Amino acid sequence: MTNTRKTAEKATAKTADKTAADKTKAEGFTAEERSAMKERAKEVKASARRGSRAEKAAEEEAAVVAKIAEMQDSDRDMAERIHAVVKESAPELAPKLWYGMPAYAKDGKVVCFFQSAQKFNARYATFGFNDVANLDDGTMWPAAYALKELTAADEARIAELVKRAVS
Repeated sequence: MTNTRKTAEKATAKTADKTAADKTKAEGFTAEERSAMKERAKEVKASARRGSRAEKAAEEEAAVVAKIAEMQDSDRDMAERIHAVVKESAPELAPKLWYGMPAYAKDGKVVCFFQSAQKFNARYATFGFNDVANLDDGTMWPAAYALKELTAADEARIAELVKRAVS
């Protein structure tokens, strides 16, 4: 065999290995996860559009309200109530979509978010906090809560957590 042929065969083998690895990586995400990533890409693109801060804030809140309206009944009810609780408890948080779900940001960083059960075919919805939330409590604390329904006591607890998260 000539050196040229050996080199060509090695290159072909490397390309085949790389293609197989790329295919495996792509198959590593569920359809729901890929959908969420596509939604996030659209959100980033939309936020880069020109316009005043007030216009962008109004557009982002309208997008959150529209996304909530698309949810199934139980998720929609919880999301509407959480939206109201967050807005009342921490008016400084700006509603926005984050991976296609309602989220609330301070200075552009997501503090808390709602994830519908429908989004990832889960048995419960989730209300969670990111690391910018001021919730540290010793060496361990919850960063997300599973929600099957929302009671008045749950709403009060969420309001307390959101206030603490932005303090």
